[in-house]
Amino acid sequence: MRKIKGNAFIFGHNIDTDQIIPGRYLELVNPKEIAAHCMEGADPTFANRVNSGDIIVAGKNFGCGSSREHAPIALVNAGVGAVIADSFARIFYRNAVNLGLPLLICKGIMEKVNEGDVLEINLKEGKVSNISTGKSFNGEQLSEYALEILGSGGIKPLFKKITAEM
Repeated sequence: MRKIKGNAFIFGHNIDTDQIIPGRYLELVNPKEIAAHCMEGADPTFANRVNSGDIIVAGKNFGCGSSREHAPIALVNAGVGAVIADSFARIFYRNAVNLGLPLLICKGIMEKVNEGDVLEINLKEGKVSNISTGKSFNGEQLSEYALEILGSGGIKPLFKKITAEM
């Protein structure tokens, strides 16, 4: 699995799915239109500032709230390379992996990273390197199955690959 490298965007604790993609946009079905409102509830300027591969760093319980798949769809299509947090809401975590958005649990990460720091993530090792400070941190390693899903771009592409090989 490739390494993910990008600039850090810092968010706090309990970033819910309504902050990731406000409910008034749930009628949208085009992923690019959804992405245009990514993180609007927490930072209305985010969708215009994020670049492909950039990394969200957050505290506890990222993705709490409703189980809307629009949240990881917004993040993926806005170009977010990964989300690193102290913890994730369980349903958000599973939706994100299934939609191909890499997540990494790394306790205390918010205190170790500043907005704009350049980060590099090695998902296979569960390692975060802060290129800006020269420091590295260990997160929780993902399962081989989660890495396989992410490496395929999500659960649907993985199943298409598996069934094509049958």
